[in-house]
Amino acid sequence: MNALIIIDVQNDFLPGGALAVPRGDEIIPLLNRLQGHFELVVATQDWHPKNHSSFASAHRGKKPLETIELDGCEQVLWPEHCVQGSRGAQLAEALDCRRVQAIIRKGTDPDIDSYSAFYDNLHRRTTGLGGFLKDHGVDCVVITGLAGEYCVRYTALDARQLGFQTVLLTDATRPISSQDFEYAVGNLRNYGVLVTESAKFLKN
Repeated sequence: MNALIIIDVQNDFLPGGALAVPRGDEIIPLLNRLQGHFELVVATQDWHPKNHSSFASAHRGKKPLETIELDGCEQVLWPEHCVQGSRGAQLAEALDCRRVQAIIRKGTDPDIDSYSAFYDNLHRRTTGLGGFLKDHGVDCVVITGLAGEYCVRYTALDARQLGFQTVLLTDATRPISSQDFEYAVGNLRNYGVLVTESAKFLKN
């Protein structure tokens, strides 16, 4: 069975949000149409406590987009975003969630970030998504959402490592940096992820 995974389509990642992905809102109509082609649809939410260590504000003298080392892991520092219970953390109002059967929240540990929908960045804790998909007989995951070179990319890599056939729909994601996304796509292909567009995938 195929499952559609919608990564972090939240207000803070849309235009006007705290960590806006350029043109991130443009994928929402496509995501709404795609849902009707899948038996299982899962959405994710970045869900950070106010004092999350990925926030530049948690580190004196640091600014957003600077890089530090956290517990042996390189960490980009971000503006405060997707704080638990805030409007910015809510899924986009335009996203049709009637077919969404599960919402996976990640980034809840204040001491470690979680780009992937499956694990934190050090692979110490699981979000439960892998087990949920396997319990539902899923063998192929189709990944969409925001942002392409971060949470989408690392979700796809973990999906492959967990043994799922993995598809990334390029027209159903948007990156922060187009150049970084090009590198990420090459990396994903090297790991066996099928990178394609939605029309081609549905046709097959």
